[in-house]
Order: sequence, then structure tokens, then C-alpha cells
Amino acid sequence: MNILELKKLGAFDIILLALFVVYIVFPVPTPQWLVPFIDSPFGMLTIFVVTLSLFVYRSPILGILYIFVAYELLRRNHYIPPASPIVSETHYSANRVPQKIPTQSEKDTELQNMNPIKSATLEEEVIAKESPVGVSQLPVGMETSFHPANGKSSLGMTVA
Repeated sequence: MNILELKKLGAFDIILLALFVVYIVFPVPTPQWLVPFIDSPFGMLTIFVVTLSLFVYRSPILGILYIFVAYELLRRNHYIPPASPIVSETHYSANRVPQKIPTQSEKDTELQNMNPIKSATLEEEVIAKESPVGVSQLPVGMETSFHPANGKSSLGMTVA
């Protein structure tokens, strides 16, 4: 840094230079109301435009120092979201872990107790109950008075 460059700096530039150095050296926290604006695309664009304007309209020393200030600003920028509106009891019960987690064999036993194996299906029960002839009494062949009109059975055989 040249002495002539320091003499070219005005009072405003020296104040900015001092503020930038203080911000870099000391851990100054970012105000919480400003954090969402810095995290937004508009905030990033603003930081970029300020950097360019310091290089063009002020001293390049301020521009280079502001790059470090912008880096520290982004690094220190911690967004803490607002508290959840969920009631604390509901919040804890929703994330509650059961005291004892059952094993797979215990789950299988419980499911078998809820769904016992039936010996007969519903269809078999209805047929046994409603059919005129019991399932055990079904005849092998049954003689009927019905004969096909053309003398042939449905299988294509001639009926006598």
C-alpha cells in the first residue's frame, strides 16, 4: 500500500476501511432480521454490485477488502428458522420411540392369533349347509328323466 494511495482516500473511504477491518477482525454477528435478505438471490446480487461499485467508484483497496468482508458475511450468516407452531407435547409424542420393539417372531405369532387358519373356506361351508345332498353323500352317477332333443349329449355322444 502506497502512501499516495492513502492520501487519495477521502474521509468516507477511511471510515469504510475502518469498518471493514473491524468486521473482519472481530466476530460481529449478523442481525437476525437481516439474515433472510442476505440468503436471498437479491442479497447475493447486492453484495456483487457493491463489490463492483467499490472497485469502480472508490479505491481498489476498498474493493479487495470488501471481498473479504463479503466472504465473512456469508460465512457468519446463520439462519435460525422460527419456532415450530406444534405444541410441545404433540412434538414429543410424534417422535416417540416405543419402549420395546417386538421381534419378527412375536409379530408373526400375533398375526397368526388374529387370523387363525380355517379348515374349510366360506364356499365349502355354504355348500355343506345349503346343498340338498351332503358333500359325503354325492352319488357317482345320477339317473335323470332329461334327454337331449336330438338324441346326442352335449359331449357329442349318441344317447340311447
